[in-house]
Amino acid sequence: QVQLVESGGGLVQPGGSLRLSCAASGSIFSINAMGWYRQAPGKQREMVATITSRGSTNYADSVQGRFTISRDNAKNTVYLQMNSLKPEDTAVYYCRVLRTGTWGQGTQVTVSS
Repeated sequence: QVQLVESGGGLVQPGGSLRLSCAASGSIFSINAMGWYRQAPGKQREMVATITSRGSTNYADSVQGRFTISRDNAKNTVYLQMNSLKPEDTAVYYCRVLRTGTWGQGTQVTVSS
């Protein structure tokens, strides 16, 4: 079973950038579509971005043009580059293996001045 560990969260000012990483154990990483999701306090978890095994991407409207998802299959890692961050991006960010529904433990992102 794949295990996921997210990192890279933190406190950043509005307009700033962060890069999240999700390291996966297991040799099946390269054949699985992966996704980043987020959950803000009092809100449902929502999809932020997904990437297929071949690198095709999809984004939520709210992050289109600001966030970029990518993957390095040699390192079993998926990334989320977040630019032009806004206070409404504040949430716990999770990565997920789409086929199996496996979740990581999450990493907190706080955008505040």
